[in-house]
Amino acid sequence: METLFYLLAFLQVLLGVYLIGQGLQWLDYLRRRLRMDPGFYAPRVAVLCPCQGMEPGLERNLLSLTEFERQNYEIFFILASGSDAARTMVERIAANSRVKAHVIIAGIPSNSGEKVNNLRVAVEQLPPEFEVLVFTDSDGRPGKSWLYRLVAPLGDVRIGATTTMRWLMPNRSNLPTALLAAWNAPVVTMLSEKGKNLCWGGGTAIRRGIFEQSGVMNEWRNSVSDDYSLTRALERNNRSIVFLPECLTLSYVETDFRGLLEFTNRQILITRVYAQRVWAPAAATHLLYCVTLSLGLLLILSDFLEQRPAFHIATLTVLPVLLSAIRSSIRLTGVTEALPAERSQITGQAWMYVMLAVFIPFLYAVNFVNSLITRKIRWRSMAYELISPEQTRIVPL
Repeated sequence: METLFYLLAFLQVLLGVYLIGQGLQWLDYLRRRLRMDPGFYAPRVAVLCPCQGMEPGLERNLLSLTEFERQNYEIFFILASGSDAARTMVERIAANSRVKAHVIIAGIPSNSGEKVNNLRVAVEQLPPEFEVLVFTDSDGRPGKSWLYRLVAPLGDVRIGATTTMRWLMPNRSNLPTALLAAWNAPVVTMLSEKGKNLCWGGGTAIRRGIFEQSGVMNEWRNSVSDDYSLTRALERNNRSIVFLPECLTLSYVETDFRGLLEFTNRQILITRVYAQRVWAPAAATHLLYCVTLSLGLLLILSDFLEQRPAFHIATLTVLPVLLSAIRSSIRLTGVTEALPAERSQITGQAWMYVMLAVFIPFLYAVNFVNSLITRKIRWRSMAYELISPEQTRIVPL
């Protein structure tokens, strides 16, 4: 058993060092992007934001979409039902917005996710003068320069789409919410300057012509995932996806253990169905960490009970944990630089993103196992069976 542990620990240390190197490259890219002038491209933009139900901070989140600087845009809030609990608030914000804002009632979907159906209906209704589409989420709170920075790089016609990622910030102090924020943090550094990036539905900009040429509407027809399906359409047409870390989006969250598992299980199952190339290496990486750490602790306990020295085992067990903490610290440094207005708030909760990162792979392991045994997810007030990337079935709750 010790021989197996030595082998696994060696692999884990090598992987940890490699990932630290990747983290440093990510930090360097972020700093270069922050120093860059985004450019002068400022087309007519449609900002599309699907909404459903009331959630913490919703009003402030939606108001942030009306406050962007240096951009010629209109907002389209989309609800599936006229009886949605958020409708009154959404209509009030749209009516008082300094930029033109619309409220669209999309209707209930029959064979796709509600969010995807909302977006399809809204895009179909857009007037032809909108040259760029920007997709965002109601749980995000982007900064004033976010839209300008997200859209301006599209002046380079070689770019298929630009995208960013969310940074979850606990709205209240409890363990499930802290675990959710720590669980999401590594996703921020999954995207990179030269990697094969994925679109994130809470922050993606694309020229309308490329959107139409890539067949995104067909890809969305029976899908539950707007962003993975958009990514698949762009990849099929050899269109690049540029990650913009300077556009990181804050999202204030609060949850309980049930909500934590519902969210994390859903994200990993969607990844398995729509992006197997991402799911498989991620599963292997987290499994390696969990097995190595668990085996190391078991050997330490065994040596302690038999009164044998265990310093070498303990060192090899702790080293991957230390490397994980270093990676988390590098990520946290970059996020505070990308979100300077929230620096004190983020650093005040640094322990959560660094210390809890030690345990997060075990939560990921639960998510990966769940994705092997079920194809069903719950998303807000609806449940779906993900039969394939091209086929979704709405199921009773």
